[in-house]
This record gives sequence, C-alpha cells and structure tokens, in this order.
Amino acid sequence: MPPFVLIVAGIVGGAALLRLAAREARRINRELDETRKSRDFDKDGMQRLHRDPQTGTYRPN
Repeated sequence: MPPFVLIVAGIVGGAALLRLAAREARRINRELDETRKSRDFDKDGMQRLHRDPQTGTYRPN
C-alpha cells in the first residue's frame, strides 16, 4: 500500500505544479499584452538597421 500512496502523491503534486505553471504563464502573457497595447508603436518612424560589410555588425543608417 505505501508505494501506491507515494505514486498518488506524486501525481497530485505534479498536477498542482502544472496548474501553477499554467496560471503563471497566463499572468505573464496578460501583462505582456497590456504592455504592448499601451505603448505607442510607430513602425514607420523606426530606424532600420543595415549590415556593415566590413565589420559584420548591424548599424542604423
């Protein structure tokens, strides 16, 4: 009987951990969505980066 109890306790603990991780992931995604919506995002006014052929790094024009 004790091995059965340990297996059940492991399953219950794993399920609780999975629920906690899913809840935390939803909370983080909700915060990210709110931040993205609240920021003014002007795609046309952004500078583009171009690769410098001599150094291989990306730099603004």
